[in-house]
Order: sequence, then C-alpha cells, then structure tokens
Amino acid sequence: MWPVSALGVTVLGAGDAFASGGRLQAGYVIEAADAHILMEAGPTLLPAMKRSGLSPADLDCVLISHLHGDHFAGLPFLMLEYMWESPRKRILTIAGPRHLEQRTRTLFHNMYPSMDTHPLMRKLRFVELEAGRTARVGPARVATIRTPHTKPDVSLALRLTVGGKSLAFSGDSGWTDALVGLSAGADLFLCECTYFESDHLDFHLNYPAIERNRSRFTAKRIILTHLGREVLARQREIGMEMATDLMKITV
Repeated sequence: MWPVSALGVTVLGAGDAFASGGRLQAGYVIEAADAHILMEAGPTLLPAMKRSGLSPADLDCVLISHLHGDHFAGLPFLMLEYMWESPRKRILTIAGPRHLEQRTRTLFHNMYPSMDTHPLMRKLRFVELEAGRTARVGPARVATIRTPHTKPDVSLALRLTVGGKSLAFSGDSGWTDALVGLSAGADLFLCECTYFESDHLDFHLNYPAIERNRSRFTAKRIILTHLGREVLARQREIGMEMATDLMKITV
C-alpha cells in the first residue's frame, strides 16, 4: 500500500522499442487515493501488470502519448482482458493523440478478426488530447505539449496533476526547450533517454543532451526511462537515476 497522501508509480516497462537488455516496453501505473491511471500501453502491458499485482479492472483511465507500437499496442490485449477475463463494469476513458481510436480498433481487428467488440466498446470512451491544451481525464488534470518525434502524427509529452501531486512525462521526444517548462517544479519527471552516442538523431533524447541541460530542470526528482542499448552499455557513465522494470516509486 502507498502512503495515503502519496502518489505511487509502478514502472511496467523501462525499455525501448527493441526491448534493449531484455527490458519490458513502455507502461506506468499511477495510483492515488481512489485513482488508478495507466500511462502508455506497450505490448508487454498485461504480464507486467500481473507480475506487479495490479488489476486491469481497477484502471480508471488510460493515457497514450503517441501511436508507435511500443506505446499503444498493448491496448488490444487490455481489451481482450475486458472481454473475457475481467468484464468491464464501468466506463474506461482512453485519451491520446488524434487517430487513437481508429488505430486501436484496426489493430484489434487485425489481431482478433472474428471477435465482436461492440459490447465492450460501449464501456470504452476515447478522448483526443490536443497539444498545448489542458484537459480533465478521469481523476487527473492533463496538460500536453507536442514533441519532435513523429510527423505527420502527433506525439505528446504529458503533465498530470492528481491527488495533489504532479508528474511530468516526456513521452518520446527529441530535445526541445518546452520539456523544461512542462516539467518545471513537478514532483516527478519521467524522461526518456534512448541514446548515448547517437546524439545526431533528433527524434529521441540522448544522455549528453539531457546532462547539458540538467541544471535547467527544476523537477524534484528525475528518472530516466525508455532506455536503449547505448545507454544500458554505458550505465556507469550516467549520473542520473534510471528506471527498471516493475520499479515502485513513491512521490
């Protein structure tokens, strides 16, 4: 159990799209008093939740930063869970960038073409998050910025306020000064760090860029996640906290 006044974060997966180092893919469960929020839904979502003792039935809402498979391709498995293992008794809000509902439906029907999703869809509510706006999603207030990661698709960084605490998440992003503002004063900033040597690639963050700008961040705690092969190979050179699969964080 988390302390009553605290926010609990379980890292379901700290790996990149390639599952570098055998790590699971993107997912975080945020727990506050009477609130369970899933942020990101990589393909390894269900095993990670169940190994952590977390029940999919408890989720109040889901937040997705962008439509790459290592961030949203676990949604069909979550839907399957609700159809067969733990039928959904209340509405689940799933919020993310434009085309999220269409892509999720298409992905599910490609994976399980003979299944009738109509009864379940009455329990799912898809909401589009617009970059630069703040929206209420379930128990959380969610602010967003667009990150330099996907075109023409929109990729988002998120800042959640829930239970009196704030959590910023870079999503997948190349360097942008907007991350400094989004994470300013946050209780926790989960920041992707995919590369080390490959600092010429502008669609993911790399450790040298984060370290150069480290003094500009004012979040109370920064944890690096979405860790790629280069970063894992040079862990001894990294002077910042790094996430691990199934890590429990108290905020």
